[in-house]
Amino acid sequence: MIINGVAIDDTFAEAFGMRGIRLIITAYNETWALHSANAMTGFATSVIACGAEAGIERMLAPSETPDGRPGVSVLVFAVSSKELIKQIERRVGQCVLTSPTSAIFAGLDEGDPVPLGKTLRYFGDGFQTSKQIGGKRYWRVPVMDGEFLVQDTARMVKAVGGGNFLVLADTQVQALEACEAAIREMRKLPEVVMPFPGGVVRSGSKVGSKYKALSASTNDAFCPTLRGATKSELDERIGAVLEIVIDGLTDASVKKAMEVGMREVCKIGAAGGIRRLSAGNYGGKLGQFQYHLREILS
Repeated sequence: MIINGVAIDDTFAEAFGMRGIRLIITAYNETWALHSANAMTGFATSVIACGAEAGIERMLAPSETPDGRPGVSVLVFAVSSKELIKQIERRVGQCVLTSPTSAIFAGLDEGDPVPLGKTLRYFGDGFQTSKQIGGKRYWRVPVMDGEFLVQDTARMVKAVGGGNFLVLADTQVQALEACEAAIREMRKLPEVVMPFPGGVVRSGSKVGSKYKALSASTNDAFCPTLRGATKSELDERIGAVLEIVIDGLTDASVKKAMEVGMREVCKIGAAGGIRRLSAGNYGGKLGQFQYHLREILS
């Protein structure tokens, strides 16, 4: 299968079942809502070491938020309900409660409950107060700039983490520019985030290592500098490989994001130095979800 000179490998991305949550952060203005959201979703690229994978879903106008202020929708994913609850408590407590003028609300109406203000309210040291509006409970926690408003509980749902595709190009710059174009379009979609820096990861990994302490190590088959030293997947033309990883609230949203991203890369095509699209998988033995590239692009 070839699109605009780009060969589409006959392979699939292997993704995993996760737990996901959407939270709405608001503040006095967009700048401070973003400060809080960026802090909360920091150090959240991979559950291998971060505990969670997270990112900004989109900006919200005042007309779209519960308190009528500028806001940010963030998505957070973890491998289990227990881990997601722990990550939410820590990240909201350290990054939203601390951020001037901030407030936080549940972004999903369905799913299993996650404590939000239910636990953070204790920071108020007994001075916190609650109010029920429209069947939902909110807490007002006194802080030095006034009050921190937080919804009592949020909702988490079954989600998908680790959808991905690889961009194989002549040069590093060409691979990066293609990925940047893909990310711009993918970020217009709801229900997904690309958790790595700028949405792109260069350190694709394989399961295991020659070192017993490591559960994952560099994907040597796709490292151009190792072409003569390992069983390589790259021909002499490929100078760089970059990966885009997608986490989504649904199977369909991950698949759509992969489609949009890959089609954007294919628009650049062979004329722009793009040679192949591939994907990372574990032989279908680990993840519950398989996204076949040719099927998605057919």
